[in-house]
Amino acid sequence: MLDYMTAQEAAGKWNVSLRWVQRLCKEKRIKGVLNINRIWLIPQNAKKPIDRRTHDGKENKNG
Repeated sequence: MLDYMTAQEAAGKWNVSLRWVQRLCKEKRIKGVLNINRIWLIPQNAKKPIDRRTHDGKENKNG
C-alpha cells in the first residue's frame, strides 16, 4: 500500500503554492493522485511536475 500526502504537504515539500498543487491534481498531472471527499491525496513518492509556464521548467526569478 502506498503512503499519501495532502496537497498542503506536497506544496511545502515542492516549495510551491497550495493552489498550484490543487491545479496539478485537477489536471491529472500527478501520477497516482486521488480525490476523496474533496481532499487531494498524492503518493509520497510522486515527482514534482515540470512547470510549463517557462521554457526551462523553472520559475522566472526576474519578476
